[in-house]
Amino acid sequence: MQDTELEKTRARYGLLAVIVSNVAIAGVAVFGVWRLDGDKPVMVGVLTAAFTAVSSMTTAYLGIKAVSNTAKSMAARDQAATATAAQQQNP
Repeated sequence: MQDTELEKTRARYGLLAVIVSNVAIAGVAVFGVWRLDGDKPVMVGVLTAAFTAVSSMTTAYLGIKAVSNTAKSMAARDQAATATAAQQQNP
Protein backbone atom coordinates (compact mmCIF):
# COMPACT_ATOMS: atom_id res chain seq x y z
CA MET A 1 0.00 0.00 0.00
CA GLN A 2 2.82 2.41 0.85
CA ASP A 3 4.41 1.80 -2.57
CA THR A 4 1.18 2.78 -4.30
CA GLU A 5 0.97 6.04 -2.36
CA LEU A 6 4.59 6.82 -3.18
CA GLU A 7 3.92 6.22 -6.86
CA LYS A 8 0.85 8.47 -6.77
CA THR A 9 2.86 11.22 -5.10
CA ARG A 10 5.64 10.94 -7.67
CA ALA A 11 3.14 11.06 -10.53
CA ARG A 12 1.33 14.02 -9.01
CA TYR A 13 4.49 16.09 -8.51
CA GLY A 14 5.94 15.07 -11.87
CA LEU A 15 2.79 16.20 -13.63
CA LEU A 16 2.79 19.41 -11.58
CA ALA A 17 6.38 20.11 -12.64
CA VAL A 18 5.48 19.60 -16.30
CA ILE A 19 2.44 21.86 -16.05
CA VAL A 20 4.34 24.63 -14.25
CA SER A 21 7.17 24.42 -16.80
CA ASN A 22 4.74 24.54 -19.71
CA VAL A 23 2.94 27.56 -18.24
CA ALA A 24 6.29 29.31 -17.72
CA ILE A 25 7.35 28.61 -21.31
CA ALA A 26 3.99 29.84 -22.63
CA GLY A 27 4.22 32.97 -20.46
CA VAL A 28 7.70 33.82 -21.72
CA ALA A 29 6.58 33.23 -25.32
CA VAL A 30 3.53 35.47 -24.90
CA PHE A 31 5.66 38.18 -23.28
CA GLY A 32 8.22 37.88 -26.09
CA VAL A 33 5.58 38.15 -28.80
CA TRP A 34 4.02 41.13 -27.05
CA ARG A 35 7.39 42.92 -26.91
CA LEU A 36 8.16 42.31 -30.60
CA ASP A 37 5.54 44.83 -31.78
CA GLY A 38 4.59 43.18 -35.04
CA ASP A 39 7.85 41.61 -36.25
CA LYS A 40 6.06 38.58 -37.70
CA PRO A 41 9.02 36.41 -38.74
CA VAL A 42 10.51 36.62 -35.26
CA MET A 43 7.09 36.01 -33.67
CA VAL A 44 6.76 32.81 -35.67
CA GLY A 45 10.20 31.72 -34.48
CA VAL A 46 9.38 32.44 -30.84
CA LEU A 47 6.05 30.64 -31.00
CA THR A 48 7.56 27.67 -32.86
CA ALA A 49 10.31 27.32 -30.25
CA ALA A 50 7.78 27.58 -27.41
CA PHE A 51 5.51 24.96 -29.00
CA THR A 52 8.48 22.65 -29.53
CA ALA A 53 9.62 23.03 -25.91
CA VAL A 54 6.14 22.42 -24.49
CA SER A 55 5.45 19.40 -26.68
CA SER A 56 8.91 17.91 -26.05
CA MET A 57 8.62 18.26 -22.29
CA THR A 58 5.10 16.83 -22.18
CA THR A 59 5.99 13.94 -24.47
CA ALA A 60 9.10 13.12 -22.47
CA TYR A 61 7.15 13.04 -19.20
CA LEU A 62 4.38 10.87 -20.62
CA GLY A 63 6.88 8.52 -22.30
CA ILE A 64 8.94 8.07 -19.16
CA LYS A 65 5.79 7.53 -17.09
CA ALA A 66 4.46 4.94 -19.54
CA VAL A 67 7.74 2.99 -19.57
CA SER A 68 7.91 3.14 -15.78
CA ASN A 69 4.35 1.83 -15.42
CA THR A 70 5.00 -0.95 -17.94
CA ALA A 71 8.19 -2.04 -16.20
CA LYS A 72 6.46 -2.03 -12.82
CA SER A 73 3.53 -4.12 -14.05
CA MET A 74 5.88 -6.60 -15.76
CA ALA A 75 7.91 -6.97 -12.56
CA ALA A 76 4.74 -7.54 -10.54
CA ARG A 77 3.53 -10.12 -13.05
CA ASP A 78 6.87 -11.96 -12.97
CA GLN A 79 6.88 -11.89 -9.17
CA ALA A 80 3.35 -13.34 -9.08
CA ALA A 81 4.29 -16.07 -11.56
CA THR A 82 7.35 -16.98 -9.49
CA ALA A 83 5.26 -17.15 -6.32
CA THR A 84 2.67 -19.36 -8.04
CA ALA A 85 5.34 -21.71 -9.36
CA ALA A 86 6.91 -21.96 -5.88
CA GLN A 87 3.54 -22.81 -4.35
CA GLN A 88 2.90 -25.53 -6.93
CA GLN A 89 6.28 -27.15 -6.26
CA ASN A 90 5.80 -27.10 -2.47
CA PRO A 91 2.19 -28.11 -1.80
